[in-house]
Amino acid sequence: MVFCGLATPPEGGAKTNVDKLKDRLVLFSANSSPSCMELANRIAERLGVELGKTEVYQDSNGETRIQIQESVRGKDVYIIQTISPDVNRCLMELCVMAYGCVTACARSVCGVLPYLPYSKQCKMRKRGSIVCKLIASLMCRAGLTHLITVDLHQKEIQGFFNIPVDNLRASPFLLQYIQEEIPDYHNAVIVAKSPSSAKRAQSLAERLRVSIAVIHGDAETDLLDGRHSPPTVRTTGGLPELPFCIPKEKHPITVVGDVAGRIAIIVDDIIDDAVGFVAAAEMLRERGAGPIIAMATHAILSADAPRILQESAISQVVVTNTIPHSSQKLQCCKIKTVDVSLILSEAVRRIHCGESMSCLFHNIGADD
Repeated sequence: MVFCGLATPPEGGAKTNVDKLKDRLVLFSANSSPSCMELANRIAERLGVELGKTEVYQDSNGETRIQIQESVRGKDVYIIQTISPDVNRCLMELCVMAYGCVTACARSVCGVLPYLPYSKQCKMRKRGSIVCKLIASLMCRAGLTHLITVDLHQKEIQGFFNIPVDNLRASPFLLQYIQEEIPDYHNAVIVAKSPSSAKRAQSLAERLRVSIAVIHGDAETDLLDGRHSPPTVRTTGGLPELPFCIPKEKHPITVVGDVAGRIAIIVDDIIDDAVGFVAAAEMLRERGAGPIIAMATHAILSADAPRILQESAISQVVVTNTIPHSSQKLQCCKIKTVDVSLILSEAVRRIHCGESMSCLFHNIGADD
């Protein structure tokens, strides 16, 4: 995959893109752990700049402290933050560093957050709250003026922010992996493990010129959006009776589509506890599919997910490096990592140089 890169120096005194990058750009990593620094170092290397000097640490009382060790006055600051298992600490590191850059008179502060935490909590459930909206407000109040992320859980999350949000796509890199690393991919079927991920599966299947299958039934949890109290009574003190919604009829779990004797690629945006992927793989194996590959953009892989995947019928787990997962790879040898630092670095370069971002969304549809 090729994106428009840094230009060759022209003759004369005009500034090149390289000069523009080094002129006012400052690149920081908001996390100092080696696993989280890996993606930041890759982006800095592709841009041809060095990471800015900062010190990120936790006090003995658990408070986050940030020391910016170089001047950012009048500079365009890009803060790269990858999410570790301690999600709340990572958010505080990003917000404290963004606020520190604002108070140090940075011209702009752009957050590069490959995975947006709390993105699964983007809908109202019972008496809960839309936590993702709260996180968006927190980032904006901390001083971010732009956000770069990859494959939001729901594209409508962009509306929670009152700053520009560039929602990049990892699908070109995952498609490239399928075409280069799966020899007989023309005999594959793209599987949506629930109807909610059918559009994503269909988009990949159309690009690969293969068929699609959907797992449908009562395995998918149906979270209620209402309240359970007061007790369900039909009389309302003399007012007309309110009609109740008819409960849904749950159908047995079934696979819609032909998977027998074919390579099954289960796709979704996030792989977290891996229970859904493993259950889907077992069902596909019972119907004669094989080998079975799990594919997702964000590898949270929480709790016992690596062990569950290692012991499952899944032969490969293909994920990107939007979230560090080096420790999980030690527990599960099936995990394969696709690097997406190229598109992140190109997004930073284009934003800083004032160039159009349309090149990064070439042939990207609404369902990708």
